[in-house]
Formats: sequence, C-alpha cells, structure tokens
Amino acid sequence: MSRLDEPYSIGGVELPNRLYRAPLLECAGNGPDAVDTLIDELEPAVASGVGLVFQGASIVTPDGGCAAPNMTRFHDPDFVAECERLTDAVHDHGGKIFVQLGHGGLRSLELWHAEHRAANPDVDQLAVSRPPWHLRLADHAGLLDLRPHVMSTAEVRDLAEAFGRAAGYAVDAGYDGIHLSGANMSVLQQFLSPYYNHRDDEFGDSVRFLLAIRDAVREHAGDVPLVTKVPAETGSPPFVRERLSRTDGVEIARRLAAGGFDALVPVECSVYWDMSIVRGAYPARAWAASDLQPGYAAAFGGPVRARIVRALTRLQARRHSREPGWNADYCLAVRAAVDVPVLCEGGLRERGHCEAILGEVGEPAADAVGMGRPFYAEPRLGARLLGAGGGGDASDGGRRALCASCNNCTVPQAAGEPGRCRTPSVVRRRAKLERDGTYDRQEGQN
Repeated sequence: MSRLDEPYSIGGVELPNRLYRAPLLECAGNGPDAVDTLIDELEPAVASGVGLVFQGASIVTPDGGCAAPNMTRFHDPDFVAECERLTDAVHDHGGKIFVQLGHGGLRSLELWHAEHRAANPDVDQLAVSRPPWHLRLADHAGLLDLRPHVMSTAEVRDLAEAFGRAAGYAVDAGYDGIHLSGANMSVLQQFLSPYYNHRDDEFGDSVRFLLAIRDAVREHAGDVPLVTKVPAETGSPPFVRERLSRTDGVEIARRLAAGGFDALVPVECSVYWDMSIVRGAYPARAWAASDLQPGYAAAFGGPVRARIVRALTRLQARRHSREPGWNADYCLAVRAAVDVPVLCEGGLRERGHCEAILGEVGEPAADAVGMGRPFYAEPRLGARLLGAGGGGDASDGGRRALCASCNNCTVPQAAGEPGRCRTPSVVRRRAKLERDGTYDRQEGQN
C-alpha cells in the first residue's frame, strides 16, 4: 500500500486515504437548487474514492461577508438542515465531509463588486481595525469602495458566536467536521495579520479570535474535528512591510494546535486576495471570452476598470511561483512544531508529488494532500489517482490530473459564473477518458 492509500484520522474521524478535495467555490448560493448543486459538485469526488471533501467557504452571517458571487450562507438552520441530503450522499460512498466556514471581512463583495455594492448600499465591510493606508488610497482613487465598520469587542464576540452556531447547525445536518477559512484575505486572516490587526483590546492578540471561535464551536457543536488554514503572507507585494513571516505562521500553528485544533493547513499567501491564491498561467481565454464581458463590467464597474483588473492579473501571474506543492516547505516547518495532522495543498497535480510530500521517500511534509482546481476539470479525479494502478496507464496520464493550472476556471467566478474547466484541450481529454470508462469504479472501492 502506498502512502496516498493509507488511512489516517482527524480528531477521531477515520479517513480511508490521504487525498482530499480542497475547498473551492461551489457557487451554489441558497436558492431552491442549492443543495442539489452542492451534491452535483461534491458527490463525484467521494464516489471516485476520495476520502474527504471540504465544502467551500460558507458564510456565517445573514448579510455581508461574501467574497464572490453566489456563495452559500450557513446562518439559517432550516437551510443547513436541508444539506443532510448532501452529507448522506457523501456517507453512502464511504467518504467524509467537512464544511469550511468563513466571512470575508474587508474582502467582501461590498468592497470591489460594483453591481453588488449598488444593490446593497447600506451594507459595510466588517473591519478588524482601521484599514491599511494602501486600501484607503485605492478607495480615494476610485478603485475600491471602502466603507469599513470597525468591530467593537462585543461585535467580535458576536461574530465568533456566529461561527459556533453555524458549526452546530452543520453537525446536526451530518457534517463530520468544521474547517475555518483562515487565509485568502478572510476576516480570520485579517485578525491574524499585523497588516490589518491594530486592535488594543484582547483581540489584538492575533490568535485570540480563532480561539474564541474554537470556544463557540465547542459550545454549539461539541468535540467535532476543527481544522483551519494557517497563513504566512510571504506572497505579499514588496511595498507591504507588516506581514506574517513563515516563522510567525509556525508560531500561530503551534498555539492553535496547543489550543485544541485537530488539523492545520499551512498556506503561503498574500495580504491581498490575488494570484498568490490560484497560482498558474494568465487566464487569457477567460478574460477574452465575449460572453463574459458584461459580467466583468458589472463586477468591476465598467469595461475600463475590467481591463485594469485584467492587466493586474497578467502581472501577478508572472510574479508567483508555480512550483508543484508550493506550500510543502511551510508544511514541513509546521509539522515539526505540532502534534496534529498537517494538510498540504497548492499546485499538486501528480500522484508522485503527493507521495513525495507524504514521505514515500524522505521526511514527510504533511499527513494528507489536497487538490482544488483539478476537480473542476475532473470531478471524479480520485478514480485515476488512487489505487495501485492510479486508475489509468501512462498513455492516459493515469497518475496526473488533467488540470493545466491555466485559471480559466477561476476568473469567470468574479462575474458570477460557476467553477468549471473552460480549456478545450482539457475538456476533450476528459471526454475521452469518460468514453473509455477510466473514471468507473466499483461501489465501495477506495
């Protein structure tokens, strides 16, 4: 048995293998078809043998906090109860499902999405402290619509409580664990980051907000496994002087593990929501698509501003390393400092890379490995990556995901489009594998 096929556990939840589907934007919203959309997005991964799937960031408040269009909210117990159909579907295949809970804080749609802002003029962004001067300058220049509401101590506690309530609803609906969206410029990262957090109350301690969420989760959801991303802001622009170093991130991880978190996901990112999150090629096809131009204009405030964002995307795509498993070194450092499972994701595309990170040869950098965008290209990817044969031979790339890291799936989400592969060569290759029966698995195979 290879390392990838070995079982392990997170907080007492047994998992059949060490491959997981990382959190993505399912773009399901909360409408009448939302649960069906979630099932369509997540069930294929576990049906293909993946042991654990993470439902993407689900917002814990009834308004504000969404970082992209069509995100799902988890504040309503009646809606979350309907998600039992999803958790049942996952469990029927022998898999487990954790929901990622989050809130955008300053990153929310109210900051950058022009059409949303116009439709919601009374909703401000929740802020940890007075926003950094770089954001205030962008606001003055008309590039952003910065209307921060700096939370009082009581409001911070209320937000932590909202995470706890959502976790309780999730456990009642059959979710196996809770994942906190602690990076990608979420409000949790904003509390952790010296770039954003200049509070003079107890929450000036960068970890205290996550520990308050832990307390609320334990109150409402019991001893459910609790996982969080742990950011290191190494991908930040050079003009940003206050940031989390990798050493800072390791210390945060040590405190969270000592504080009862059951697994950690170290990620190197930026203080901003930029291409450090989805490293890869410049998504030329997505930006050029004629059918998406109205959506981009609505999101960014007109065609001219959309072209500015497009140019910035091109520059950032050149700046960030695309090395497979770009978080591996950070994961290795965290794993040496904690005694809970460490999960690694970021640019993994080949089974060989996964095995190397899991320590097939040499020191393990992580206890499990995750992929995100490859599941947009191949919802049943696990069938090819798991098992002794990888579900295919060298001619069909059985041990490598088809995903080209071209980001043509991600940029359209700013215009409200669902996450799906838009690269014809990849779509054609998946269609051939489907015709050849490569993704077919016997029921219960892991």
